[in-house]
Amino acid sequence: MLSNEDNETLCRVGKGTPMGELFRRFWLPALLTSELPVPDSGPRRLRLLGEDLVAFRDSEGRVGIIAAYCPHKLAPLYFGRNEEGGLRCVYHGWKFDVTGQCVEIPNLPASFNVAALKQKAAITGYPTREAGGFVWVYMGPGEREPQMPGFEWTAVPPDQNHVARWLQRTNWAQGMEGEIDSSHISFLHREFDPVSWGHKALVKVTAPIPPGTRDGSPVMTIRETPYGLVYGARRNNDSGDYLWRVTQWFVPMYSMIPNGEYPRSGRAWVPVDDHNVMVFNYTYRADRPFTSEEWAYLEAGPSFPPPKESMAVELDDGYVIDTWVPLARKSNDYQLDRERQKKVNFSGISTVTDQDRALQENMPSGLGLGPGRIVDRSREMLVPSDGPVITARRILVKMAKDLQRGIEPPQPHDGKLYAPLSMSALAPQAEFDDFLAAWPAGRARVEAGDGTR
Repeated sequence: MLSNEDNETLCRVGKGTPMGELFRRFWLPALLTSELPVPDSGPRRLRLLGEDLVAFRDSEGRVGIIAAYCPHKLAPLYFGRNEEGGLRCVYHGWKFDVTGQCVEIPNLPASFNVAALKQKAAITGYPTREAGGFVWVYMGPGEREPQMPGFEWTAVPPDQNHVARWLQRTNWAQGMEGEIDSSHISFLHREFDPVSWGHKALVKVTAPIPPGTRDGSPVMTIRETPYGLVYGARRNNDSGDYLWRVTQWFVPMYSMIPNGEYPRSGRAWVPVDDHNVMVFNYTYRADRPFTSEEWAYLEAGPSFPPPKESMAVELDDGYVIDTWVPLARKSNDYQLDRERQKKVNFSGISTVTDQDRALQENMPSGLGLGPGRIVDRSREMLVPSDGPVITARRILVKMAKDLQRGIEPPQPHDGKLYAPLSMSALAPQAEFDDFLAAWPAGRARVEAGDGTR
């Protein structure tokens, strides 16, 4: 379990906090490219790392992510006019470009020193890039701008990468930790039908559990790596072989779910604030485009992403963001069906990611907060299968504390570290190294990527 001090370090992400400053050293997904479809389209409201922002695409197609309020009378820029190279506040006409520079103050006479006021009126504007279907933002010191992470999925054509995002009402770490918890799939995600959803799925976003795998206590082999960690979870199978599921975790919060073939899938857990996280999902093929039927299947949300709706969401303090919210949510008990729980699957909740979220959004919080906000990790009883979570926590807390001491993280400045892939296979080898050695092509991709980037 974490001490209260380390739990605070892990979970708090506001500006000036150790973890918040660590996140600000990386390029982060901010929204979908498709949310800003054309120049001068409507802006989108965001909150990232506790900071209120608006995103817009200007007349030249450049994306800006800038402070949410006009400095004049603090009017929200979301209601502004996106026109002629900038976002204009509709209250008094002050206008800002994608860098946050004030470019027009039309409600002052020519005799006033407008040039000096425009310079003083500049607001926060962060660098942005577009890759892999996402708009990315860098919120850290300008002199330390990092490389983009070299994930394979960021370089494939748009018709080979399905992306989505949705809001989860928990601290960011609670969701992220579920991605590197292999033992829970034998329970929370179990289907009673011997031909599980993973076998019937038109797009297998994760390697299906093969028939004959009833082992719910995987043996873990964990390796810390320059990019985070990789672990092999070994389960017994009735065939006499072992099921190996190899999961990647990249600092500070990226996952890649086990699969031995395309498509591959994973998520980025970007903190909205201390109590909410934006889940960014990617499902991609590097070998070919998705068919129209496959794309429609992913859009329908049977697994990742979940069925969801686009909406404006009011956060705890009244600020509104534009996002997607799963249809299964706390107010309807995540569409829990007790008959389904008896006859169809272990949880009674139909969609995989909704199963995770139902538990994570209702864990008890410490610090007098409501359920799901920041889980009280001092009450946990961790066991050996929690090894990947324990390791990731330790890595992150150490990185955050190192940064406080002036030790910069190396990962943001080496995009190639993000090239490795996941794996899953039935194999006779009982040891992780032997398993990887028997799959030389797979080993190269698991440990260091395929060398093509």
